[in-house]
Amino acid sequence: MAMAQSTCAERGLFTQQQAGVNTAFTQRRQNQASTSRHYRPLSPMPHSTAHHKHQRVSPLLVSTAFLLCGYAQAQTTAPAVEAKPATPQVQSPPADDKAAKDPNQLNRVEVTGNNSDLEQRRTSTAARIVIGKEEIERYGDSSVSEVLKRLPGVTTGGRPGRGGDVRMRGMGGGYTQILLNGERMPPGFSLDNLPPDQLERIEVMRAPTAEFGARAVAGTINIVLKEALKKTANEVRMGTSVEGDQASGNASWTRNDKIGENIPYTFTASLNRQNSRDDSESRTLWTDVNTGAIVLDQHATGTTFNKRQGLNLNARVQIPLAAGESLTIMPIAIMGNGSSSSVGKLDQAPGGAVVQPYATTAAEGSGTFNMLRANLQWQKRVNDAAKVDVRLNAGGSHNTTHSLRRELDGNNALLRLTDDSTDTRENNWSLNGKLSYQLESEHSLVGGLEADSSVRRQGRTTLQNGLPILTEFGDDVNASSQRVATYVQDEWNPSKQISAYAGLRWEAITTKSDSANYAVSNTSSVLTPLLHATWKPDEASRNQWRSSLTRSYKAASLQELIARPSISQRYPTGANEISSPDRAGNPNLNPELASGFEIAYEHYMTKGGLISANFFYRRISDLIRSVVALETVTWSDQKRWVSRPQNLGNATAQGIELEAKVRLDELWDDALPIALRTNLSVFDSKVDQVPGPNNRLEGQPKGTANIGADYKLRNLPISFGGTLNITPGYDLQISDIQSSSMGTKVVADAFVLWSVDRETQVRFTLNNFVPRDYLSTNTALNDTQRQFTESNNPSRLNWGVRLELKL
Repeated sequence: MAMAQSTCAERGLFTQQQAGVNTAFTQRRQNQASTSRHYRPLSPMPHSTAHHKHQRVSPLLVSTAFLLCGYAQAQTTAPAVEAKPATPQVQSPPADDKAAKDPNQLNRVEVTGNNSDLEQRRTSTAARIVIGKEEIERYGDSSVSEVLKRLPGVTTGGRPGRGGDVRMRGMGGGYTQILLNGERMPPGFSLDNLPPDQLERIEVMRAPTAEFGARAVAGTINIVLKEALKKTANEVRMGTSVEGDQASGNASWTRNDKIGENIPYTFTASLNRQNSRDDSESRTLWTDVNTGAIVLDQHATGTTFNKRQGLNLNARVQIPLAAGESLTIMPIAIMGNGSSSSVGKLDQAPGGAVVQPYATTAAEGSGTFNMLRANLQWQKRVNDAAKVDVRLNAGGSHNTTHSLRRELDGNNALLRLTDDSTDTRENNWSLNGKLSYQLESEHSLVGGLEADSSVRRQGRTTLQNGLPILTEFGDDVNASSQRVATYVQDEWNPSKQISAYAGLRWEAITTKSDSANYAVSNTSSVLTPLLHATWKPDEASRNQWRSSLTRSYKAASLQELIARPSISQRYPTGANEISSPDRAGNPNLNPELASGFEIAYEHYMTKGGLISANFFYRRISDLIRSVVALETVTWSDQKRWVSRPQNLGNATAQGIELEAKVRLDELWDDALPIALRTNLSVFDSKVDQVPGPNNRLEGQPKGTANIGADYKLRNLPISFGGTLNITPGYDLQISDIQSSSMGTKVVADAFVLWSVDRETQVRFTLNNFVPRDYLSTNTALNDTQRQFTESNNPSRLNWGVRLELKL
């Protein structure tokens, strides 16, 4: 498919001066651098000799190709917020034992089992990576995002060893779709709320499918919780870890059993307490754009102590009903609370361009998060060819926060007291139906309908020196979103060497919010055709090629749409500065649309190894990016700098992802059976409306790399291994007057596993054992000044030990 492919006068001066002032930071970076859904695989169906010779082109393929080339569209009256897609299929229902009517025709037999991770990947038509429990638990990570950072093409934000927002191909902020058991995560929920030992597997899909949803410009990560097994298991894990001078602990219990003779269930409970310390340092320099003279020099330091504890409960019960019919119940409950305390100091050189706002700060904060959700899934095999799947999901969450910040002068006199409290409640439900039909011509058809609704009620109180601020906007916000979607997909095998997939999905989202003096109403609809194919050079080949043509989109979030402003803490009254703007929403945002192409090569080795290469390309229209501008605002009698999201224009993103999983004895007969895992990803992007160089997508690094190995001793019950994760530093041009840079991020982890006996294991872990500072800069230019801020966030080694028991 063919794909489409204003610098101001101060820009040259801005770039030249930026190069000079950045010298110290650049040198530091150079020095630093030297140190379920039980997702049904889209697999080939068994071949029928009666229909193998004469294959007809699927009508859906023809219509989808036509739509992909010229008809894919988005009809928008206003932007939409995120909503949840379909709940996943959890497990195949019992096989239908009805006898076939035709005595010459074999009965349909449905076999269930646990394919290896690589086998599931190999037999899927749409590109898919599966990470199992062993790999998830190997390094004893404290958060799911730390597990994900080792996957091909996945990066995380934040300082080393702390996880952070998860990005596929360096694209975060809504480009990466994160699912929990095939459902979009509820608002307010974070992967940090989920202990890794509650996971069954992680599924990574590089391109969207009609069933999983098309809000996946970069890809989809599906987190699948523990599944109900038909074997009895009773497992207990207890661990502790230490980071710097802060200790944390966790414990979990997993029970697999049966109620009666044929109702399997699993139950998992996790209790955790995490303590951490974060130190920060920053320096702000303002220079005159004409003379280069320093007009402001500030140095800020701070220390924050965080405490967080939580209880996580989830279960899965599968109840067989009649023949070919089952009901699965999946409840999940999360209860957590946390607190923080911080102190800060600000030093300013005499004669600055602005009056020093404060000398010291002290702040305390607290918060709670509670969530309860339940999922019901009913499956019934209507006949040998048809199956119905209905899923009902409902739940709610309650989130509270409270913060108190004091700013003091050099004599410890109170200058400003800010008291902020929020109380947010979310209630949501979804209802999804799916019909699967297997044609004799080896076409596997799936069609579905989805509907969901979410309501948010938030109360907020912000006091400054005891008086409310932003009173014209009100303290309470009520918001709701409704989504409807329908899709159809066809998967078939034209030959033993080719498997193909064609899908078409339409969905519409309506979002409404209201406050005291304003209301927002947005509706958007998107039609997305999708094509995937896999080809093997011959039937028995261990090599295969994949390709995809897709249409995907990114909807504006509720935070981006709501117009209620957030005031700069550094300059809350009067005029503020371009480097410390207020923030506000934009109710007129359109969704981003992306046309995509992928091609991949995979080679599967005889002992379970894999070598693969994947190329991707995305063309994005209506790119959303926050832009800072000087505005006349209602909340101040002076003009203020405000950052608002806007549909900036068009962008492209492309890259290549290389991966190898191999044992050394697959390469050399006499080598030790050391398992090597390595991947390298290189990314590039360009925003058309931003002057270069470095006019990349926001937050996207130039690549990421992982290399790891593990080995099990032959004569001792000990295995050990390590991994190194590297994300190179990069520069970013945000607009003609804004730029930023991020330092290189390196994380090294290691583990030792001692199998005491068949029921007992002890795991020793070292995470981030070569701690490094995490550096970043921000630069902004106004009419007379260049404002440059460099930040340094140190990281620390984390060591831990965990006892794992099978009772």
